[in-house]
Amino acid sequence: MKVMALCSLLPYIISLYLLFFCFHVSTSKVISRFPASIIRHPEQLSLVPNGVTSYKTKYFTQTLDHFNFNPQSYETFQQRYLINAKYWGGAPRNAPIFVYTGNEGDIEWFAQNTGFMYEVAPKFKALLVFIEHRFYGKSVPYGDDKKIAYKNASTQGYLSSTQALADYATLILDLKRNLSAFDSPVVVFGGSYGGMLAAWFRLKYPHVAIGALASSSPILNFEGLTSPYSFNNIITKDFKGESKNCYKVIKASWTQIQETALQPGGLEKLRSSFRLCKSNSFTADVLAAWLHSAYIYTAMTDYPTPSNFISPLPAYPVRQMCKAIDDPKLGSDTFAKLHGAMIVYYNYSGTVQCFDLDSHSDKHGVDEWTWQACTEMVLPTDGNSKESIFPASAYNYSIRDAYCKNLFDIDPRPHWITTEFGGRDIKRVLRRYGSNIIFFNGLRDPWSGGGVLKNISDTIIAIVAKHGAHHVDLRFSTKEDPEWLREVRRSEVQIINGWLGQYYLDLAEF
Repeated sequence: MKVMALCSLLPYIISLYLLFFCFHVSTSKVISRFPASIIRHPEQLSLVPNGVTSYKTKYFTQTLDHFNFNPQSYETFQQRYLINAKYWGGAPRNAPIFVYTGNEGDIEWFAQNTGFMYEVAPKFKALLVFIEHRFYGKSVPYGDDKKIAYKNASTQGYLSSTQALADYATLILDLKRNLSAFDSPVVVFGGSYGGMLAAWFRLKYPHVAIGALASSSPILNFEGLTSPYSFNNIITKDFKGESKNCYKVIKASWTQIQETALQPGGLEKLRSSFRLCKSNSFTADVLAAWLHSAYIYTAMTDYPTPSNFISPLPAYPVRQMCKAIDDPKLGSDTFAKLHGAMIVYYNYSGTVQCFDLDSHSDKHGVDEWTWQACTEMVLPTDGNSKESIFPASAYNYSIRDAYCKNLFDIDPRPHWITTEFGGRDIKRVLRRYGSNIIFFNGLRDPWSGGGVLKNISDTIIAIVAKHGAHHVDLRFSTKEDPEWLREVRRSEVQIINGWLGQYYLDLAEF
């Protein structure tokens, strides 16, 4: 893995959900870690009871290249999908099929964290299908040989959003044929990058899916559409809204970390203050990157109930971080305050003896997002204003360009997504030819700045939750869910019910 001393790439190449790279950590010296998992400890996939997310694992022989007719285009690979038919009403009744459009990672991770689909399946008598994204999990071409599949651009070039969407269409149609479910309507669901895919799938394959629930899908988070300062502005607002002192402590800490590191014995003081495992590669930049990652993902997953999606976290983790920082017992010890905040994100389970900053394990199989971030998923989110909780920095596309050329010997295509799927003047365009899409966004989620926040038409609906976080609507419900979250889910169910009702009327008429 090549390493370059470049400025931050983390914020604008995070996916979603989830995601995982290098950091702007000072105004003077920067270290890249691209990619690197943010998970530093063993993690369970979910907090749901055994059996709730039961499914059968199946494989589909998928075409490598849907868009060319070269000899290699006809090569195939085994694409994994998960299926749950417990509540399905069956093909004779034209019962619906609910499909999750897989994200950048192991599909079981998403299947076990998308409780909404399981919970609404009985009402709709729906078949549930979770399709894994090509090049992730166990759906890796070239005989599941990652050394070959990830070798260079000639093989990785088959990893793209358009190929993934074509995979989903091909698999869904084949599944319907095998089940003799030709008239069973399909609704697609997705969160984060998966939500982007769900929305784009509805637009590109309206004959396959009658509707899409696109949760926390930043389809407008591309150059020229959304400010590159939006992402970090929202994170800043999240922390500042909980506690101005918390915000001030974090904001001032970056300089303190750098200054301490330059002092005799300074690195050892930092290592000791944060209870870090011993490392020969430890620097102030590595520490700052570790802190930076925690603030970002805590803001993204600032759920109103305990969760275990990216890390085990308490309810309202931003609030809990700020409580640790504001603890009066710690006086003016900034590093002790930050250590307390890091325990919330990295060690809420209480099982970690020391924090290993050298660990770059990829527990959810998301490494290949690096390729996507360097080709078409160019999401500019690394700008920081003077008021940002992070060090001030201007957005600079040339950094991404140089990094990707060095790593893959390719040129990113920052405008390809908006060329392929649109985005500019989205209301004027989609109100004339798009329909049946729900865009959910929680305003505490930093990705909401690139989301659809207003209704586009009577059938392309934006549901916005002031206190919502990253695709919180798709999570399993709990008794502790606030009323606003219950109302969001009721609205989504009502809208989907309307789509299906109209479909069955059309089916009877035509």
